[in-house]
Amino acid sequence: MEIRVDWSLAIIFALITADLALVVLPSWHPEWGAPLVWGVALAAAVLFFGSVLAHEMSHALVGRAQGVEVRRITLFLFGGMAHLEGRPETPKAELLTAIVGPLTSLAIGAAALAIGAALAGPELTGAAAMAAPEQTLSQLGPMTTLLLWLGPINIALALFNMVPGFPLDGGRVLRAALWAWMGDLPRATRWASRSGQLFALLLMALGVVSVLGGLWVQGFWFVLIGWFLHRAARRGYEQVALRESLEGVAVHEIMRTSLRQLAPSTTLAELAREVLHTEETAFGVATPDGELAGLVTLADARRVPRDQWDHTPVGAVMTPRAELPTLGEQAHADHALRELESRGVEQLGVERDGDIVGIVRRRDVFRWLVLQPDLAPGH
Repeated sequence: MEIRVDWSLAIIFALITADLALVVLPSWHPEWGAPLVWGVALAAAVLFFGSVLAHEMSHALVGRAQGVEVRRITLFLFGGMAHLEGRPETPKAELLTAIVGPLTSLAIGAAALAIGAALAGPELTGAAAMAAPEQTLSQLGPMTTLLLWLGPINIALALFNMVPGFPLDGGRVLRAALWAWMGDLPRATRWASRSGQLFALLLMALGVVSVLGGLWVQGFWFVLIGWFLHRAARRGYEQVALRESLEGVAVHEIMRTSLRQLAPSTTLAELAREVLHTEETAFGVATPDGELAGLVTLADARRVPRDQWDHTPVGAVMTPRAELPTLGEQAHADHALRELESRGVEQLGVERDGDIVGIVRRRDVFRWLVLQPDLAPGH
C-alpha cells in the first residue's frame, strides 16, 4: 500500500506547530524555554498526523477485509484519505469500513487521556485540578502535556468525522443505513451527499458569522473546510453516478481498434510532428514483421530533454509489450476508469486471448459519457 504526503500537509503541520509553540504551550507552561516549547509542539504535530494515518489505515485494513482494495493513502491539508478501489458490495461492508476510522480515533484519544492522567497522578486530575486548571497545567511534564493535548484532539477528530454528511465517515454510515433501507446505492449516495452539502453550507455560514464577530482565523477555517466538504460531497455523488452508468458498458464497446504504428527508429521529434498532425498522444511501435513491440506516448517523449529529440528513437523510450498495463475486452468501463486513475495513465491495452486488440483511453470513456443524454454535463 502506497502512502502519499501531499504538499498541502506542510501548511496544516506548520499551523499546528506554530499555534502550540506560540500560543497554547506558553500559556500552559510560561516557565518552559523556547527549545522545549518548540520540541513539544513539533512532537505533537507529528503524533497528530500519525493518528490521522492510523485512522486511514483502519479504513484500508477493514476495506480489504470486505473485499475492497486500497492502493494508497494520501495525507493532505484536511487530514487524510484512503483511496478505495471500487466500493463495498453490501451496506454492512460499507458500514464497517466507514465506522472503523472514528472508532480508531476515539480509541487513540481515550488511550492518550488515560495514559496522560496516569502520568499526572490523582493530585493533578481530581477536583482540585478542575478548580484551578491553569495551576494544574503548569505542573505537568512535557510527555503528560503532549498526551493530554493529543487525547481531546483525536476525540474531536472522531466526532467531526461522524457528522452525517457524505463524504465524512458519518456520511458514509448514513449512506450505509439509507442503502440498506432503499436498496439503491446511487439514491442513498445522493441523499447522503445532500446532507453533506447542507452541513458544509452551515459550516460556511458559521464561518461568515465568526468573521463578522471579529474571529478572523476561526471564521476563515470554517469557510475553507465548509467549501472543501461541499465540493467533496458533490464530487462523491458524481463519481458514484458515473461509475454506475459505466457498469454495464464493456470495454470493447468504447475501445479503439486501430492504433497508428511507428517504426522503432522513429525519432521523438518525428513523434511530436505526428502528434501535431493527428492529435493522437499514444502510438504503437511495430517490429519489422508488423508485430506490436510496445507503446510510446507523448508523456514518454517529455521525459527526454528537448534537445535530444532529434537523436532519440521511440524504441528507446517506449513501454515494451510485456510491461503494458492491460485488461480484458469484457471488463466493464468503470473498471477501466479505476485502473486509469489508480495507475495515473491515459490509456490501457485491451486483450483478447493474450493479444492486444485495441486500447481504451481516458478520453474515450468520457466521450462515451458525454454522448449519453442523461449524463451529459449539466444533467
